[in-house]
Amino acid sequence: MFEKKFTSVRLKNAGNNAQKKGFTLAEVLITLGIIGVVAALTLPTLIQSYKNHVVETRLKKFYTVYNQAIMRSESVYGDKKDWFIDAGGVDLDDEGNIIEESSKIDQWFKKYLPDLIIIKKEIMTNGRVYYYLSDGSAFSLGSPYQPNMRDIVFFPNNPKKCEPRVLGKCAFGFEYYPISKSQSWKYHYNKGLEPGKFNWDGNIETLKHTHELSCYDGTGWYCTALIQMNGWKIPKDYPFKVK
Repeated sequence: MFEKKFTSVRLKNAGNNAQKKGFTLAEVLITLGIIGVVAALTLPTLIQSYKNHVVETRLKKFYTVYNQAIMRSESVYGDKKDWFIDAGGVDLDDEGNIIEESSKIDQWFKKYLPDLIIIKKEIMTNGRVYYYLSDGSAFSLGSPYQPNMRDIVFFPNNPKKCEPRVLGKCAFGFEYYPISKSQSWKYHYNKGLEPGKFNWDGNIETLKHTHELSCYDGTGWYCTALIQMNGWKIPKDYPFKVK
């Protein structure tokens, strides 16, 4: 009798303790709501941080690999200033189609930079060439209006997803022009691939502002140089959300 009563009391107390340790539906919903708000606030930042990391890593890798290819060619062909040409253009047939193997840029590229691992290429009718790399990035030789060897645009991801094409956001300017001794090209003379610094005055602030090529309020051509100067890290006050 006593044992049954004692057992009953224990079960009752256990039930009371279970009720005290549990959560009401309202408490659960409030907690989930707080978690949702925190996630909504932090997730975009985490996603953008990851995108920044991808862009930074691929920019640095492209810069390194391209310059290694130039150095290997120098060991075969001699000083880069002797074999660099500012070539461009293609030959077209009567119907406006590209004549195979006529691209001046691609002819030069295949001869002097064959070590770069290219998985695909596209040659435009204006002579501009797009090369696609194994990590998902790509680059083009020549600007949209003047296909040549000196202007190189790097795309951390597929160029076709970089529309509208915003320099410093999804496209990044480099230059390879080792032969000019003019003041405008002093940061490129006798150099390999370098972030675009054409006509730069050497002032870090100019990379951001006050010049037509500035990153923050110009065309964005200097954005790559700004990132390089920051240790290949996107500055905290960078004006674009890169992708």
